[in-house]
Amino acid sequence: EGFAIDFSKVAAGRLATGDCNSRIHVWSPAEGGRWTVDDQAYAGHTGSVEDIRWSPVEATVFASCSADSTVAIWDVRKRSGAALSVKAHDTDANVISWNGAVSYLLVSGADDGTFKIWDLRSFQSGEPVASFAWHKAPITSLEWNPNEGSSLAVSGADNQLTLWDMALEHDAESLQLAEGREDLADVPAQLYFVHQGQHDMKELHWHPQMPGMVLSTAEDGFHMFRPAN
Repeated sequence: EGFAIDFSKVAAGRLATGDCNSRIHVWSPAEGGRWTVDDQAYAGHTGSVEDIRWSPVEATVFASCSADSTVAIWDVRKRSGAALSVKAHDTDANVISWNGAVSYLLVSGADDGTFKIWDLRSFQSGEPVASFAWHKAPITSLEWNPNEGSSLAVSGADNQLTLWDMALEHDAESLQLAEGREDLADVPAQLYFVHQGQHDMKELHWHPQMPGMVLSTAEDGFHMFRPAN
């Protein structure tokens, strides 16, 4: 049994899968509609592999996250261990997303409701460039906006889907509006939209051809929404 799967956007047909026994396999299409997969797995995680994402620019590189709290970067030419690995969270690392517009940025989300932005140029330091704890339940899905490299969407088991823009900062006007408002005191500057109305959200995706459109699935159905024209 496994939860992690992703096709490479660079190497046509190449597929990576992860299972509950901490193993990762890379598959390649073969003639006759068959697949070839090496018997030797990529080893390094000590818990269930929860998510996998291929690099948007390199055909041999992918990232994974695990119930062992780590996020790892792999090169398919090296099976003996990850090229880079950090303890990314204090709880299970559930989901990751690789930024297609800014290829050195990765985001990870965890069971404790936190999500973190990682700069792969300083990844081995173990220090994220940003960390957010807005959600009050496990992060279930997240994805960078394919049309805007600074924005991303995050959903949690707290029945919230939030939209963020890492380019936003507090300015004099926003600080003045928040003055004396206890309900705005803890709202991060980067949070610009909260979508609710679904129960037990499971997955979200940005529409690749309609900028700003988000699709989300939940136990009680799916929503399509666009927060601004």
